[in-house]
Amino acid sequence: MDRTILHCDMNAFFASVELLDYPELKDVPMAVCGSVDDRHGIILAKNDLAKAYGVVTAETLWQARKKCPDLRTVPPHHDKYSHYSKLINKIYLEYTDMVEPFSVDESWLDVTASRRLFGDGKTIADTIRSRVRQELGLTLSAGVSFNKIFAKMGSDYKKPDATTVISRDNFRDLLWPMDVGEMFFVGSATAAKLKNVGVNTIGDLACSDRDAMVRLLGKQGGVIRDYALGLDETPVSRYDHREKIKSVGNGTTFRRNLEGIEDIRVAVKGLSDTVATRLRKHKVKCFGVKVDIKDPNLKTISRQVQLDNPTNLAEVIADTAVSIIENSWDIQKPIRLLTITGINLCDEDQAQQLSLFASENVSSEKGEKAERAMDDIRAKFGNNIINFGSVLGNDLGLRVGEPLKKEK
Repeated sequence: MDRTILHCDMNAFFASVELLDYPELKDVPMAVCGSVDDRHGIILAKNDLAKAYGVVTAETLWQARKKCPDLRTVPPHHDKYSHYSKLINKIYLEYTDMVEPFSVDESWLDVTASRRLFGDGKTIADTIRSRVRQELGLTLSAGVSFNKIFAKMGSDYKKPDATTVISRDNFRDLLWPMDVGEMFFVGSATAAKLKNVGVNTIGDLACSDRDAMVRLLGKQGGVIRDYALGLDETPVSRYDHREKIKSVGNGTTFRRNLEGIEDIRVAVKGLSDTVATRLRKHKVKCFGVKVDIKDPNLKTISRQVQLDNPTNLAEVIADTAVSIIENSWDIQKPIRLLTITGINLCDEDQAQQLSLFASENVSSEKGEKAERAMDDIRAKFGNNIINFGSVLGNDLGLRVGEPLKKEK
């Protein structure tokens, strides 16, 4: 028996959430973007009116305003997006516990066992769309299919606020005429390689020789060819059995370039505080620290070191990151962007057991008590109520305590 898989994708999620607080922008072109002053002027989301002018996600604000001079913008509020994401998934969980978030605004649902209670896949998808619209004031598009790949492509097929069923009977008619670049997991570079050998549509990909695709693209070539044929048995994970995070990082482009070791120390302390706070929230520690550095010419280097003992303390992460920078970067050269990442994670309980055999306890009890006290104060009074003294009053654009940019 075929499974019934839904993929629910919120429509213009960031922009739609912002419009709940800015209803006066509903009938004008608007976009969510970072601060121009902080050199974060990238379009993160846009409404349909802005989209009609050709505004696209990830372009710079000045490019967007060339297309749409009257574009209105609002800053991002990631805490709100996280809040609504949880509310949306809570609705999904009323229909199945097989809910697998793909990002903050997308989730797969396996409703195979729910059909006797709530109806077929399309009925469940339509019910969910109606509830999200009525209860939260947001809209989503849903794909319904017999596997995850086609369900995802179904949610992209018709927007906004629509349900598309891709079945064994119709997937060839619906999907195979589409450009090969529309195939899930086929990026622009892969699409170019495929078109160079005459594979122009998803149907061409499905009918291609599998061995030839492997020779052209490696193992992934065979995988995407199978996907085009509907050959995907990947299960939907249970909501409470999601894969644990593998790393926690925070990176930012600074309001001005970092110049010298003092700037670097301030920036690293602010970023490391956010990383450590989130590590503690997830009850994990990191065995390694990775630093990514980008200069004004956009040249990037990445370096990492392993720790003798795992940690989730900002002081330890910051000291390690500064050491990495001093050993791998000319301190006199300006830095445009830094990313600090805790890698090789382990559970706090496991870390505690390991520390019993450690020759040196890097995470001092005093430091841990102080940083956990900061966690408690921030939880009660807000993320920016308390900070390390060295970070206060900085002119780098650091916003300690905001949601992380990278979490895997």
